[in-house]
Amino acid sequence: METVTVEVNAKWVRIVNSPLYWIVAALQGVAITFAPLFLYWSGSGKYFPGWEWLVVPSCFATIYLVGMFYVLLGNAVVRELRKKKLAN
Repeated sequence: METVTVEVNAKWVRIVNSPLYWIVAALQGVAITFAPLFLYWSGSGKYFPGWEWLVVPSCFATIYLVGMFYVLLGNAVVRELRKKKLAN
């Protein structure tokens, strides 16, 4: 097994060390479990009838934005790993 040190952009270091990261980490569970469930219930008319205009976009935004945060963070790490591999 090989140990690799990855240097990530300072922007990502600031984001990961900021309160924003804790908010996204807390929303991760919501995006995986409750947002799809509330989306299903709203579509069925069982959850907050009359408030679908707020619940549905909120669920989609939570699912999309939390997922995109981790995709972008993972992309930065993989990009640096590939740079290291090409340099060797």
